[in-house]
Amino acid sequence: MTDSVSLAPSPRKAALRAEALARRDALELDDRLLWDEAIVARVLALPVFTQGPISAYWPMRSEADPRPILEALHERGLLLCLPAIVEKRMHFRRWAPWEPIVPGGFGTLVPAPEQPEVKPAILIVPLAAFDRRGYRIGYGKGYYDRAITELEPALTVGIAYAAQEIAEVPAEPHDRRLDWVVTQDETIRCG
Repeated sequence: MTDSVSLAPSPRKAALRAEALARRDALELDDRLLWDEAIVARVLALPVFTQGPISAYWPMRSEADPRPILEALHERGLLLCLPAIVEKRMHFRRWAPWEPIVPGGFGTLVPAPEQPEVKPAILIVPLAAFDRRGYRIGYGKGYYDRAITELEPALTVGIAYAAQEIAEVPAEPHDRRLDWVVTQDETIRCG
């Protein structure tokens, strides 16, 4: 398995990441709040949420907010989890809405360490940029790509704002494609 330290950052990806994050950060908060509602409706309309565990993430900065998705899936009786980075590896800990969360590094909040680890069947993932083939640019550490590889055949759903789409993500051998990308405007089946 590739270690995040050994992944040499691609200068092209770094530039695309910076541009995409600047575009996302520049989006008006009021627009993002409306778009989050549309993203939630589109994600919940996907025919894939029949069993768990399902992982999402606690949003940071200007990321699309998956928390209402998690609340709705919890109401459907599905087991949920959130990722936590431990010793340079992504682990998934059981979590339910309104349960405590703690600082987890990188500006994230995660379930407490005493929560049991679970293996998600579906991952709702954040991204900085995406293309229609399902490739994404994250924050550059490779945690999600490694987790997706370890969890195959887990289903992956990226959520983002339409402004984060780029023509083509420069895919590298370690990059994993998403099965779906959902924006406020459309649901894209990748692959």
